[in-house]
Amino acid sequence: MYKNLLRPLLFKVDPEKVHHLTTSALKTGFQLPLAKAISRGMFQVSDKRLERKVFGLTFPNPVGLAAGFDKDARLIDEFAEMGFGFIEIGTLTPKPQAGNPKPRLFRLPQDGAIINRMGFNNEGVDQAVERLRSRKSNVIVGGNIGKNKVTPNEQALQDYLYCFDALYDVVDYFVVNVSSPNTPDLRALQEKEPLRDLLSNLQNRNQGKAKPKPLLLKIAPDLNQAQLDDIVEIAAQTQLSGVIGTNTTISREGLQTSGQRITEIGAGGLSGKPLTSASTEVLRYLRKQLPEAIRLIGVGGIMTPEDAVEKLAAGADLVQLYTGFIYEGPSLIRQINERLLR
Repeated sequence: MYKNLLRPLLFKVDPEKVHHLTTSALKTGFQLPLAKAISRGMFQVSDKRLERKVFGLTFPNPVGLAAGFDKDARLIDEFAEMGFGFIEIGTLTPKPQAGNPKPRLFRLPQDGAIINRMGFNNEGVDQAVERLRSRKSNVIVGGNIGKNKVTPNEQALQDYLYCFDALYDVVDYFVVNVSSPNTPDLRALQEKEPLRDLLSNLQNRNQGKAKPKPLLLKIAPDLNQAQLDDIVEIAAQTQLSGVIGTNTTISREGLQTSGQRITEIGAGGLSGKPLTSASTEVLRYLRKQLPEAIRLIGVGGIMTPEDAVEKLAAGADLVQLYTGFIYEGPSLIRQINERLLR
């Protein structure tokens, strides 16, 4: 129903407007009688064989919602009813920020892809904390944290620490985002020494807590082998719990969409089907190089159940959806879990 009826209508409207319309509709719709029961019946797959014990947490199934879709933690309970095994909020920053000028979200239907240059638009971490305190479901929630655009890289640590402290009591794990291409100079924090300093300080703060939380790093798919080797070294040194591979790409290679259209769209991170192979190769390399104790979450171009199986076979312990969720709808959650059971 989604692909044949809803998607053609939704894809006629500006992508960002559609996002706000659909999320508002979900919020309202789930207040209707039987809505939750219907959603569970359509999309959830409950089976002990799907459980994954990762980072010391028990995930009811390995299919999660990637960061960026529910930045401000508005729909935790609703997405839990759709059958996600976990939900990652953010990227959150200390202060609210509007993000980059619009338009900043673009569909590439010929490629099954999206280009975005949102720029960490969010209402600020404190607003998300208040919503998380009032949520009803016990779904696993990850907090994806970043820095404000106006914060220089030399002071970025303070932004990350602020978000970490604010979210500590209301999330189950943390993700350090230094890989978005849409905040100026953010990816410079992926360089070896800045990254080591950032993660070491965050881990020190984490280990100073009574119950440290899993700390993960989200990386770009555009790193070369030497840079990936640096990630491996730093992840081991700072005793990260995991790595998420990968964020969006700045590459435009192999697209079916016309070059003119790509030029008109301009800068931004590309997600979806063109990213499938590149993100899987990053996962495969990391799994071979990282200590076994450091676990992996695979994200990037999961458009079919087979794409998810391939990510898991490459070494991922869990997977996340974003663009595939937009193109295929919530039935993709069920399809992946049913495929895993088969």
